[in-house]
Amino acid sequence: MLKKCMGDPSLIIPTENIGIKGSLSYSEIPVQILDRQVRKLRTKEVASIKVLWRNQFVEEATWEVEEDMKKRYPHLFKFGENADQGTSSLLSTL
Repeated sequence: MLKKCMGDPSLIIPTENIGIKGSLSYSEIPVQILDRQVRKLRTKEVASIKVLWRNQFVEEATWEVEEDMKKRYPHLFKFGENADQGTSSLLSTL
């Protein structure tokens, strides 16, 4: 059963003293590509990459569409196709 709650006005913190920004979000930055795969659909094939993001663990890496990531983050692909082989060997040693 719910009961009526009387609030204490002395416990309310004024927000104008705390510098709260309008947007409390931050942008993640991709660190490296961990893996690649091609998913075959009925009429086309979609290339995906597994991306490790800053401030996340390897287990939290996400699969992203390779074409979109090349447009947004071209610096991840500047080392060519063999760049992820060194990454894979580095991760296997960890």
